[in-house]
Parts: sequence; structure tokens; C-alpha cells
Amino acid sequence: MKPQPQHRAAYPYFHRIPTRWMDNDPYGHVNNVVYYSWFDTVVNQYLITRGALDIVAGAVIGLVVETRCNYFRPIAFPEVASAGLRVAHLGNSSVRYEIAVFREEDGEAAAQGHFVHVYVDRQTRRPTALPEALRAVLTPLLIQP
Repeated sequence: MKPQPQHRAAYPYFHRIPTRWMDNDPYGHVNNVVYYSWFDTVVNQYLITRGALDIVAGAVIGLVVETRCNYFRPIAFPEVASAGLRVAHLGNSSVRYEIAVFREEDGEAAAQGHFVHVYVDRQTRRPTALPEALRAVLTPLLIQP
């Protein structure tokens, strides 16, 4: 079944991301790889600002093991994008984040996708249980099936 763009109301958290001149490709719109950068940005910005992720010295880090993105309509510089974030699955050591990117005034996603983090011990790189602080800030973003 062909994915359909989600509505803005399906995402409880948003982060505004200005496009840059260098984001555009020769076809006049933001290149597909930039969307994955935005996915990383909204997730990590959310976790860091809430004190749930210490990227320098934290004992637990998230490694991306799966990604996907569907594109519905273009975004181009100098537009401002807005990345919506929700959590579709909160496991013992993994999280499935779902992200939708909207043009600033649009109610439907221009692109949407997901990525899965497996949280591991920084030293051993072995999966570990999600820290309680991380689980606490992700629970409000968890969608109900």
C-alpha cells in the first residue's frame, strides 16, 4: 500500500529547521539526503535539550540500525521546514522514531519516515536497557496503536 502523508496533528513535538542554499540540489529542491540529517536533528535536539542524552560522556548511546523516508512534495531554499516527532515503539533497548517534515504552512507532510535507534553501552557497543531518564522523555511522544 502506498504511504500517505500524515497530518501535522499526528506529531506531538516540532522543531523548526531553516533550509540553507547548499541544501538545494541541481533540480531546485532540497536533496533527499538532507531529510535524513533533519531526522537526526529533531531527535537529538529533543533528547539533548531534555537532558536525556549526553553526546560527550554518556554511558549509553543510540546507534541507527534502520531508516526509511517517503517523499510527497518538494521543499526548497529559502523555505523553513518543520520536523514533527513521535515515538512508534519504545522497547527494552530500542526506539522507533517517526518523523514528518512539513513546509512551514502546510498541514500535510512533505516527507515522512522513521529511524530505529538501538541503545548500546558506549564502551562495549552491546545493547543495553534504555535509561529511565530517556524512557521518561520519550513516553509522552509514544503513539497508541
